[in-house]
Parts: sequence; structure tokens; C-alpha cells
Amino acid sequence: MDLRKLKKLIDLVQESGIAELEITEGEEKVKIVKGGMVTVSPTAPVPASLIAAPASAPAAAAASPGPAAAPAAEPATGQEGHVVKAPMVGTFYRSPSPDAKVFVEVGQAVKEGQTICIIEAMKLMNEIEADASGTVKAILVENGQPVEYGQPLFIIG
Repeated sequence: MDLRKLKKLIDLVQESGIAELEITEGEEKVKIVKGGMVTVSPTAPVPASLIAAPASAPAAAAASPGPAAAPAAEPATGQEGHVVKAPMVGTFYRSPSPDAKVFVEVGQAVKEGQTICIIEAMKLMNEIEADASGTVKAILVENGQPVEYGQPLFIIG
């Protein structure tokens, strides 16, 4: 199942009043339980990196008023600027291959739409682009580290 579809399904469950959603598409079966975890049942076992965070955490952040949510969006690094967050669950990579040059370094100028990292999910390499122009102030994730949906990756100022 496409990761974008999976993310949309998770968002749908979080935003709606339903407690559980189960969808079968071909041989794949997805069950999302509010406050629980996402399970995908393909013919092969599901990697641990696909287990989603509890739905209650993003829902609690969305329920708080706008001004109170702003400090929570700023990572504990003390840096100010635009926070680029992980659009999916997977493994974070700073370069396209182990022996290749990294996409960006701290202090480097980036443009909106420029590839800044890769997140591997289900053996697919997903290029993550900067959603704002500026200078990379901080890289908040180590190369090869697993990341969760919505986790801060970069600060661009």
C-alpha cells in the first residue's frame, strides 16, 4: 500500500470520530485503531520501522490552541527558524548512498524544493525536499536513525 494513502488513512482516523478503520487492498490488509497502532498485513512480515506512534499524541497537539502550539514546535536545540518535519515513518539518510556526498550541511543555503535528505520506508527511498528557503541551522537526526511521522529533522532559518 502506498505510504501517502497510509498517512491519509491515519489522518482520517485522527480527525474523525471513528475508533477503528480496517481496509483490505489486494493481499494487503491495514487496520488502524485510534490510540493504538497501525498494522499492515502483507505476505511478508512488517518491519518494526513501520509501527506508528499512538494517535493520541498528534491529536493532543492539534487540540491545543494556536499560540500554545508554537513553543512545542520548536525543538529543544534553542534554535529558531522553520522546522522541517518527517512526512512519514522510516529511516533517515543524509546522502543518496553510503559513499555519496551528503545533501546538505549546517550553514548551507537551501531553496524550497531542494532535496535535503532521504527517508527509506518499505525499501522505497523517498526524497524529502525543503519546504522553505533559507540556511540550514541544525540537523536534528543522525544518519541511519529511525524517524517517526512529524518528527523534526532540520531547522532552516
